[in-house]
Amino acid sequence: MSTDTDAEARETGTDESAETTGADRGAEEAAAEPGTEETGAAPGPAEAAAPARRWPRVVAAVLSVVLLVAGGVLFAQGRALRDTPATANHALTDGEATTRVAGDVSNALGKVFSYSPQATGVTKESAKQLLAGKALQQYAALFGQVEKQAADQKLTLTTHVVRAGVTRLTDDSAHLLVFLDQVYEREGKPATTAAAQLSVTAQLRDGRWTVVEITAR
Repeated sequence: MSTDTDAEARETGTDESAETTGADRGAEEAAAEPGTEETGAAPGPAEAAAPARRWPRVVAAVLSVVLLVAGGVLFAQGRALRDTPATANHALTDGEATTRVAGDVSNALGKVFSYSPQATGVTKESAKQLLAGKALQQYAALFGQVEKQAADQKLTLTTHVVRAGVTRLTDDSAHLLVFLDQVYEREGKPATTAAAQLSVTAQLRDGRWTVVEITAR
C-alpha cells in the first residue's frame, strides 16, 4: 500500500513540476514576443524628448507673428500721427518758417498801406510786387480814391504792424491774423492813430511770401 501511494505521489509531483516549468517558459516567451506590451506602458526617453524639441519652434513661430502684428500696428499709428492736422500745420512745428512768413507779410502790409501825397506812385508799384490775386485786384480798385484823397487833403498814412500771428502754415500757403496801427497826418492838423485787424492769406512764390487775400475784421 505504501509503495503504491509513494509512486502516485512521485508521479503527481513530476506532473506538477512539468506544468510549472511549461507555464514559466510560456510566460517568458510571451514577454519576449513583440507587440505584447500593455498600452499603458510609459513612453521611452526618445518619445518623451520629441514634444520637448517641438516647443522652442512653436514659441518662436508665435513670437514672430506677435512681432509682425505689433510692427504693423506701430507703423499705422505712426503714419496716422504724421497725417493729423496738427502735425501738418508747420506753424506749430517750424519756428524758422513761421518767423519768415510773418516777416514777409508784415513788410508787405507796411509798404502797401503807407503813402504820402508826393509818393503814391511808389506805393502803387510796391503793391504790384507784394500783392497778387484777389488782394491786388481789390487794392487796385481802391487805390485811385486813395491817391485823390492823399493829394486833396495832403494826407500821409504810416502803417506799423504791431503783431502778425501765423494761424496755419503749409509748404506754400499761410494764413495770418495781423494787428496794425495806422497813423494819419493831415497838413496843419494833429496826427491821429487808428487800430486795424486783418485776416491775410499768403502764398510762397519765387521764394517770397506774397499776399493774395486781405479781409478786414
